[in-house]
Amino acid sequence: MQTVIIGSGNVAYHLAKAFMLNAVPVAQIFGRNEQELEKISEKLQIPYSTKKLSDADLYIICVSDQSVGEVSRLIIRKDCLVAHTSGSLPIDILAGEYRKSSLYPLQTFSKSKKLDYQHIPFFIEAENEEDRKLLSDMASAISKNVMESTYEKRKYIHLTAVFACNFVNHLFSRAKEISDSQKIPFDYFLPLIDETVGKIHEIDPKYAQTGPAVRNDKRILEMHEELLEDESLEIYKTMNHSIQKLYEL
Repeated sequence: MQTVIIGSGNVAYHLAKAFMLNAVPVAQIFGRNEQELEKISEKLQIPYSTKKLSDADLYIICVSDQSVGEVSRLIIRKDCLVAHTSGSLPIDILAGEYRKSSLYPLQTFSKSKKLDYQHIPFFIEAENEEDRKLLSDMASAISKNVMESTYEKRKYIHLTAVFACNFVNHLFSRAKEISDSQKIPFDYFLPLIDETVGKIHEIDPKYAQTGPAVRNDKRILEMHEELLEDESLEIYKTMNHSIQKLYEL
């Protein structure tokens, strides 16, 4: 089966790499950013193009949500399967007469960070059982965690991921701003972060909560608020209010 990956960003790179490491051939990587495509091509030994989209049985679109519809119009072949990798778009965003599907990897991707692909969950949606099986078999070649999911379910998966990943990472950035302002090496906080994340592998997050808000320690809460201003102060107040509301304090 001829497979083409469209895109040159983090998801395109890691998906192509995962396929190649598990003997799933990729015929071409296609996109607009020639510099990034060339890097991927050299590293993974996959042909690339910015001009001519190769003929394929399966096209996997790995671009921003805003570009999926536009990019999908480049595929003119009718007897093929097209999958996007978005967690927040329906499959009918794909604007062609081909068969439509979704192959959503639940992970945060950076090209510089190695990943264990076997543990990345993949969520599959397709218009018919044959295509669902095709995508499931392909995803199962690189991951132990593959399941079917409707668009309605995938929206909630993506929402959960934003809370669990994007928001948490933003809090890390804000925390580093505070430590940097006091010339405290942020590395000193990494064991605490690792333990916090590690705990929820064994304990429900609700029961793993610690800190002044869950203890309703008003002295510390007020002291911290005096040390903060602007957005960080608003985040601090909002987070503490949410914690206390969850525990009805």
